[in-house]
Amino acid sequence: MKRLATWNVNGLRAIAKKNFISWLKQNDCQIIALQETKLNETQIPPELLILDNYHSWYASALTKGYSGVALYSHKLIEKPTVEIGLGISKFDEEGRTIIAHYHDFIFFACYFPNGGRDLFRVPYKLEYSDAVLAKALFLKEQTKKEIIIAGDFNTAHLPIDLKNPKSNEGNTGFLPIERAWLDKLMQKGFVDIFRKQHPKEEGQYTWWSYRYGSRNKNIGWRLDYFFISSKLESKIRRTWHGQDVPGSDHCPSYLELE
Repeated sequence: MKRLATWNVNGLRAIAKKNFISWLKQNDCQIIALQETKLNETQIPPELLILDNYHSWYASALTKGYSGVALYSHKLIEKPTVEIGLGISKFDEEGRTIIAHYHDFIFFACYFPNGGRDLFRVPYKLEYSDAVLAKALFLKEQTKKEIIIAGDFNTAHLPIDLKNPKSNEGNTGFLPIERAWLDKLMQKGFVDIFRKQHPKEEGQYTWWSYRYGSRNKNIGWRLDYFFISSKLESKIRRTWHGQDVPGSDHCPSYLELE
């Protein structure tokens, strides 16, 4: 059994000073994708340099303090072959993608762009999304392995995935064109495994605004996902959210894979 986690930590240096190390030790996750790390390899907190149990990789943005993803893979499982980025400079310079090749599957750790309040970045977001999908389909065909795409997708797919869907129809994260891309992802054979296992559960959010006491009131959005290629569905034991885990405006999401 492998336990996987994805978590937008909203600054790895900041959360390393809070509860990240204890969370890492307590949760026994074999594969961990982190988003919005906001650092490069020269800025890794000392506390994380002495984690003997994990191999780690980082994808950093050219802009300091912006974006970034990390991958942690436990040393008790096979060490994957890792690609940093998609090989497309306009996406890779923002540090959004790490791809890990394991024996039985390929794991994508992704941080999908925010479309911006003025929606200026929505086209870029959709271009990145299409590039991730194209890469996943190419690798699936080339290697005959199953695919897991994990991370902060920055989109709530269905009305059940956010507290106030009607008032957010014109905002990035719930635009019809953004949601349509998730439809396309599913049409290409990927499964939103959490929603498949919890089809009618409301209030299952992974991000809350820092304003208005939103987290305490559970006024949130489900932005963080595991999308898996359909043949893996029978191997997924369970999925859940760690909504009680503090430290970021997102909470971690988990998946157990047989």
